[in-house]
Amino acid sequence: MTQHLRLFEVLARHEGVDTEYKAARGGLPKSLWETYSAFANTAGGTLYLGVKEGNEGPSTVGLSGADVDKLKRDFWMTLNNSQKVSASLLQERHVSVESFEGSAILIVEVPRATRSERPVYTGVDPFKGTYRRNHEGDFRCNEAEVQRMFADRLEQQPADSRILEYFDFDDIDSASLKQYRNRVASRVPDHPWLIEDDLGLLAKLGGWRKDRRSGDEGLTLSGLLMFGKVEAIQDVAALPGFQLDYRERLAEEENTRWSDRLTIDGTWEANLFQFYLHVAQKLAHDPALKVPFSADRRGESEAHEALKEALVNALIHAEHHGQGGIVVDRFKNRFEFSNPGTLLLSQEQLMEGGVSECRNKSLQLMFQLLGVGDKAGSGLDKIRRSWHAHLWQPPSLGERFRPDRVMLSLPLISVMPEDVMERLQQYFGEAFQELSADEAQTLIIAVLEQQVTNRRLQEMLTLHRVDITQMLSGLVEKDMLVPHGRRRGAYYTLPLEIPADLKVEAGIPQKDASSPHKDTSSPHKDTSSPHKDTSSPTRTLALPAVRRVSRIAISLKTFRHGKSYSR
Repeated sequence: MTQHLRLFEVLARHEGVDTEYKAARGGLPKSLWETYSAFANTAGGTLYLGVKEGNEGPSTVGLSGADVDKLKRDFWMTLNNSQKVSASLLQERHVSVESFEGSAILIVEVPRATRSERPVYTGVDPFKGTYRRNHEGDFRCNEAEVQRMFADRLEQQPADSRILEYFDFDDIDSASLKQYRNRVASRVPDHPWLIEDDLGLLAKLGGWRKDRRSGDEGLTLSGLLMFGKVEAIQDVAALPGFQLDYRERLAEEENTRWSDRLTIDGTWEANLFQFYLHVAQKLAHDPALKVPFSADRRGESEAHEALKEALVNALIHAEHHGQGGIVVDRFKNRFEFSNPGTLLLSQEQLMEGGVSECRNKSLQLMFQLLGVGDKAGSGLDKIRRSWHAHLWQPPSLGERFRPDRVMLSLPLISVMPEDVMERLQQYFGEAFQELSADEAQTLIIAVLEQQVTNRRLQEMLTLHRVDITQMLSGLVEKDMLVPHGRRRGAYYTLPLEIPADLKVEAGIPQKDASSPHKDTSSPHKDTSSPHKDTSSPTRTLALPAVRRVSRIAISLKTFRHGKSYSR
């Protein structure tokens, strides 16, 4: 019973994006299939049938074992009826029956659909029955969103392979193509494609293509994006909303919006190749990265490699017909890379690596010849490992809908700041040394961000949300954290006011104590971000943090040599 109570405590606090309750007293509710579609088209989730949500949290509705058995039979029958649901994503292990306080509950775990399965919809009309999920619940997708899902399904014809009518080789910037050829030659001098003329090289790269069925031949979208003249790229017949933007926000003066910016302004040929060269050069001299770096040469630091990988990921995975363009922001405490589109892989696949799915395969090939944009599906893992090597907080990957965007954030904040750890030891005494690494990091986050939540810890740690709830409860029992709020609004703070000198040493500005859970100064909430949209919640997926298996070490040197945990 204790296990169930803890489970329901977690679910009560975090019902929303990935959890849904259905009373199901009179049978399977129609809205169940809307939620099934929404979970499948977003990031997956869990349905609980036989549970209702009330002011005091979830509670069972008293279904018997026979009631739930019937629900289960009806569920499988409907799920496999193509007139009711477009795709069955579930196996037997995804559906289970549990008992709690004499009541039966049907639990359905819905995985994220693959790109070849989306859109998952109810009924027979995808434009009327396709749903997605946000913090407000299920919402019906509009026609454009459904069309983009169908476009992503066409693996045999990547988005960037489309031949552009009315465009020709004159729309290519010859200087960019020549510079690209020289870069490849310096890296792979004997590459056989280098003997081709410019048109032949472009064809080998996928930038020029002949359609064998129709006989059409011409410049492809990838060729125009990578090497094109900006006026051609932004032509109404191509990508009129095309945008590239690099922005540094490092100025000390509040009135200075950007300390440096690179955008489409007529002073340079703004194609993807030139944007990559310009931004890679800026990243090479970033003040936060102290290791000397020389572009496109071996011996560069892992952090520089990670940043170039993040940049190229945004360029090759973008849905370039979407809104907002490619944006790279350099804040004082993090890098952010964002691009239009959605993730093509599930959370589990992204975590495990080894699987490569790319929306623009020709662009991917073009960057691979430059030594970036690995096809083996290890790009995110490479970024995570390099950030771990610097003991920075783990990168987090998020999705936002309407407009669809993918954001990758790379914090420049230490996972275990030595000064904060030492002060916490002074604050809590020997009890702090007895904590696990996850518990110690939880308290550090509570200091650095002045609060901590279950969802924030899901981004930072490798623990399941149920385990996180148990850990938070344990820290409350040890008088190391104080809970505030209920359910989705629950957050935790240190039991006493954080000493002022500890805040100063941690670099935390003073905050209005009357609102401890609304911190606009948090390093993870930047109100100046052009992509902040409170009406469009972000689905966040954090790459795994490092988990220590031994007692937490107060010495940063000792911590650096600790064991690592790999999922």
